[in-house]
Amino acid sequence: MRSTGQVTAVLGPTNTGKTHYAIERMLAHRTGVIGLPLRLLAREVYDRIVAKRGPGVVALVTGEERIVPDRTQYWVCTVEAMPLEIGADFVAIDEIQLCADTERGHVFTDRLLRARGLHETLFLGADTMRPAIAALVPNVQFMARPRLSELTYAGSKRISRMPERSAIVGFSVENVYAIAELIRRTKGGCAVVMGALSPRTRNAQVEMYQNGDVDYLVATDAIGMGLNLDIKHVAFSSTAKFDGHRMRGLYPQELAQIAGRAGRYMTAGTFGVTGEARPLHDEVIEAIEEHRFAPVRKLSWRNEQLEFGTVPRLLAGLERHTDDEWLSRARDADDVTALKTLWAMPEVHDQVKTPQDVRLLWDVCRIPDFRGISTTDHAVLLQGIFDYLRKGQVPADWMAAQIRRIDRIEGDIDTLSKRLSFIRTWTYVAQRKNWVADEAHWQQETRAVEDRLSDALHAGLTQRFVDRRTSVLMRRLKQKESLVAEVNDKGEVTVEGEFVGKLEGFRFRQDATATADEARTLRQAAVQALKPEFHLRSDKFYNAPDTELDFTEQGGLMWGNSAMGKLVAGADALRPGVEAFVDEDAGPEIAEKVKRRLQHFIDRKVATLFEPLLNMSRDETLAGLARGFAFQMVEGLGILPREAVADEVKALDQEARGQLRKHGIRFGQYTIFQQALLKPAPTRLRLVLWSLANGLDEFPESPPPGLVTIPNIPDVPVQHYTLAGYRPAGSRAIRIDMLERLADLLRGQDSRGGFEAVPDMLSITGLTLEQFGDLMGGLGYKGEKGERPKSKPAAPKELTAEDIAAAAAAAAAASKLAVPEDVPVDAAPADAETPEATAAEADASEAPAVEMEHFITFTWAPRPRVDRRPARRDVPQADGAAPRGERPAGQGKRPDGGKGKRPEGGFKGKGKGGKPPQKGPQKFESRPARAEKKIDPDNPFAALAALKGKI
Repeated sequence: MRSTGQVTAVLGPTNTGKTHYAIERMLAHRTGVIGLPLRLLAREVYDRIVAKRGPGVVALVTGEERIVPDRTQYWVCTVEAMPLEIGADFVAIDEIQLCADTERGHVFTDRLLRARGLHETLFLGADTMRPAIAALVPNVQFMARPRLSELTYAGSKRISRMPERSAIVGFSVENVYAIAELIRRTKGGCAVVMGALSPRTRNAQVEMYQNGDVDYLVATDAIGMGLNLDIKHVAFSSTAKFDGHRMRGLYPQELAQIAGRAGRYMTAGTFGVTGEARPLHDEVIEAIEEHRFAPVRKLSWRNEQLEFGTVPRLLAGLERHTDDEWLSRARDADDVTALKTLWAMPEVHDQVKTPQDVRLLWDVCRIPDFRGISTTDHAVLLQGIFDYLRKGQVPADWMAAQIRRIDRIEGDIDTLSKRLSFIRTWTYVAQRKNWVADEAHWQQETRAVEDRLSDALHAGLTQRFVDRRTSVLMRRLKQKESLVAEVNDKGEVTVEGEFVGKLEGFRFRQDATATADEARTLRQAAVQALKPEFHLRSDKFYNAPDTELDFTEQGGLMWGNSAMGKLVAGADALRPGVEAFVDEDAGPEIAEKVKRRLQHFIDRKVATLFEPLLNMSRDETLAGLARGFAFQMVEGLGILPREAVADEVKALDQEARGQLRKHGIRFGQYTIFQQALLKPAPTRLRLVLWSLANGLDEFPESPPPGLVTIPNIPDVPVQHYTLAGYRPAGSRAIRIDMLERLADLLRGQDSRGGFEAVPDMLSITGLTLEQFGDLMGGLGYKGEKGERPKSKPAAPKELTAEDIAAAAAAAAAASKLAVPEDVPVDAAPADAETPEATAAEADASEAPAVEMEHFITFTWAPRPRVDRRPARRDVPQADGAAPRGERPAGQGKRPDGGKGKRPEGGFKGKGKGGKPPQKGPQKFESRPARAEKKIDPDNPFAALAALKGKI
């Protein structure tokens, strides 16, 4: 890009707003390109610009991503992927001090020398680049940007004493994992950020840190390149790193670049060391705090004017030296090493014949070695890709096979990290123009695999360093007089390997076998060990879903198998309070957090299970008697015996009843209730809430779900059955909704004249006839037992030819018709027995024993009920009253002594239709219909009628 536009170098330390300034300047132009050092930072800047201008005009181009809309105006790229000849109005290069980097410096140097905007060009970086830029860029202007916040040295700190919102920096994957594991044990968890992470994984980990889920960040030096995080303190676990060739100490400017992440915008920050890192020297500390470093004297450079006639000429151009005193030839990068390796292979050497082959081979060699396995393995992969590209394109089936081997999300963190680095190779291949047949498909496919692996890696990092349940919680106390204590996942607390107690929820139960002196010392060590555990558990408990919490039938509040508190009486029955079980050693903050979580749980539970009742209480359309009755229903927790509110129900007009029915109120014969509140869950909670409101020491337990009737225990108050959704009747109690169904059947019967139990009644209750009789007695009905023969339909009798002839003759004689000649009148012998006589004798000789059936006839006979309401504590029992729950002598017996005789009754007067009314109980039987009156034998059709009856 050649231009006469203005060139400005914006130089200064970290936290000066240089990148923000560059974004604002680019958006002030019609078109622009900004080059950034990391794919992670490019994605962050891309998201910021998209938020301001929309995705339709912003492009993101990196080695593994390419998002280019049709109307692109602004290009956000890694420095290697910057388009150089599009004629953009604005160009910016961030972290320009990387020109001195031995690995990638030649790319930044090339952009410093050649990348220009038509109207404006910005170079952003450290002030150490001022002399080099002044010497290499004509007519450049400099802009100094002071740091917005103060940065000071805080010395050495143990990781166990690291302040919150700290970042601990390591320079290897093993070091990062070790630090993260230690922080998990001592601080509860941390986020992990490394340069090898995909943007998706990095963003998920950063978000976990930024939103306060964890207060610690463990990272490599990747955080030094412009990632804006809310960090207050940066601690170096080491001051040396492996740079790809050797272990070396970090330069002061490198330390400053990372330490400068502490203190964002106007907030002051600190830096220091931890672990095995030695304290920094005074001159290094002063240089970092004052932002004064030795200027850069040599920039890494590689010739970009390449010739592609032959491979040797290409290598000669790449190895060319320069005479410029500011430039130094870069050592062979991965692409040059790959080119030399491939050219040494005979199978490749023989295939490269034209300049197009040379250019294609160079493009293939520029595929980064994301896998980092070995130079030979990388060269073999590049050879395969080159062979396919010489023939046309990478085959779809081969590409699919490579991706399919990677697309697996099982495995540990290291396995997922390797797969993530492997997929980056194919993401890069899919981004190259004309390398695959369907570029859009493969770009989408590789991106989907990367996203899945990224999510799995984030989940693995979180599980390992944040959420995974620890088998042993260990905290080492460095003081000599202190003891080492541990807490395992079962809550068992040990000090110096000795069991001292158990942590149940948030209460520590100390071992009772220790002596007084031992207990005092051991408890002190145990409490110190329990402090991080209390915080870990409180966070986990506060974030636990409601499905992990429950209440017991005695008002306890449980989290799994741990008792976390109990319910206490509140302002009213539907607003109970909670009492948390938390030791004083945990502190008031933990106690308040646990109590707040328990209160949220029970409030939501009441609101969910009693939603119909609460909706009715808040219904402003209810007025007058309807609103008053609604309040009574709320006080009764959704169930009211009808006899207790008979007058109020009678006073309700149809409109008021209709309004209440809309809220699910059912006006039953025995009980008024809301059907939805009879389910097991609301019933269980209703008993607890009522017991709390009435100050009971022992709460009644709810019946097992699904039972229509349960035993009626005399010692249990009737109110308990009512709250459980049952009504006592006889020796059993029936569920109130099933009782109303039974009442609907009974309503159609003649309860004064008498009626028998039918199968539908027994089916509703699920009782035998005897049990049903006892139940009906408890409801105020008088039952009389009886029995009768079971009637069976007679079997059809087979007719003989003689029977048919005789019947026909009789019919002919009666009608004075002539008898047919072929049917003799005296067909039967004179001494033969008639069929009637034969049948009579057979019936008499073979008559079986009569089988009897039992039945019960019920009539309405109300009697006084036993009051089993719990006696008030302040009102003594009346003298001579029967003990609570006992029936008075003789109550429940029938007047006839239970002999089972049916009453006799006569008729007097006439009833409807001229029929005399039945004075006694009416009988409803299922026996066959009685035989009709015999037909006159003189009737000419008598014989045929008799014949019909025999068939």
